[in-house]
Amino acid sequence: MWVDVEAQEILFQGWKPVSATTTAECEATSPANGPMPTSEALVRIPARMVPLIREACDAVERAELR
Repeated sequence: MWVDVEAQEILFQGWKPVSATTTAECEATSPANGPMPTSEALVRIPARMVPLIREACDAVERAELR
């Protein structure tokens, strides 16, 4: 994951589900309660990446992006 300061975005790179079954299971348990829009993708982030997510969030705050 990384921060694009110019676009003011945090970008995540992860694994895409390889089966329709996995996608359906994720959509069924998502807090969004429904299918993903076609303009979005599901990216699974392993829990071990939490420190990196915090680091990216800190970078956003340091750059005063909102």
